[in-house]
Amino acid sequence: MSSISVLAGAPARPAAEPGRRRRGRRGNGLHSPRVLWLTVPSLVWFAVFSVGPLAAMFVIATLRWKGLLYQPSYVGTENIGHVLGDPAFRDAVRNSAVQVAVVIPVMIPLAFMLGYHLSTRPRGYRVLSVLYFSPGLISISITGMIFYGVLSPDGGVNGLLRLLGLDAWATPWLADPATALPSLIAIDLWRGIGWTAVLFAARLASLPADVIEAARIDGAGRLRTMWQIAFPMVKDYVRTLTMLQFLWTLFTSAALILLLTKGGPGTSSTTLSYLVYAKAFAQRDLGYSQVVGVVLLVLGIAGMLLIRALLRTSPEDTR
Repeated sequence: MSSISVLAGAPARPAAEPGRRRRGRRGNGLHSPRVLWLTVPSLVWFAVFSVGPLAAMFVIATLRWKGLLYQPSYVGTENIGHVLGDPAFRDAVRNSAVQVAVVIPVMIPLAFMLGYHLSTRPRGYRVLSVLYFSPGLISISITGMIFYGVLSPDGGVNGLLRLLGLDAWATPWLADPATALPSLIAIDLWRGIGWTAVLFAARLASLPADVIEAARIDGAGRLRTMWQIAFPMVKDYVRTLTMLQFLWTLFTSAALILLLTKGGPGTSSTTLSYLVYAKAFAQRDLGYSQVVGVVLLVLGIAGMLLIRALLRTSPEDTR
């Protein structure tokens, strides 16, 4: 009895004590200041190699500068007027817009359909996956060498046309202003469709099999199952790949153009990405090139926002 009375008369522990213990454990866990200090190197790396170059781009855009061996001079907004009044810049904007407007609407639907076909595991799907993925593994220099031979005046395409009796269609594809840019777009599609299709197939393979099976039992055909069942369920992934392909097309076209056409004939295949290279390294006008770089940055952000809005995932799509 005495022990019971002592326990009964003992003061109750504060109700907040468990909370304090949890906060104490949290303070010694991932939220501990000591642990947070470990993120400082990554933040410094991000500031130096990501934020720093972006800031430098805006600064260099206000300079007249021929390169590291020359003394820069501040010219303010003079480079902007020079760029906007240059016909080569207007041609580059038009060519980049045409390239993106053709590549993205063609590549993403075709890649999705090929990816859906692969996800159904047809006969030989492993071999098909390797074949689809292979163009993306070929280096840009080898790709340029291959298509330089295929599209040259005496190359494979013209040879096939002459064999079929279509000599009138034979043309120097990379040296003709009417076909130089379409040829580059065709190469972009050749490199990107299969690669993207394999990525789509990997995502589609994770869909619940019972949902697809239920759609087929209800009488849905392959096209209806693909576009009305599978597509809404992976719409967020489609949006991500579309944004990545958009940025890849907009920002990385310079290498292939440098190898095959050097922006010509004239400016018929000059894109904004190539114009940045040409002005910075060939013509030694860093201020001009960085103004174009700022334009590319703005277009990239605007394009991603547009894609995000067009492919916004609704609650019904995730059900």
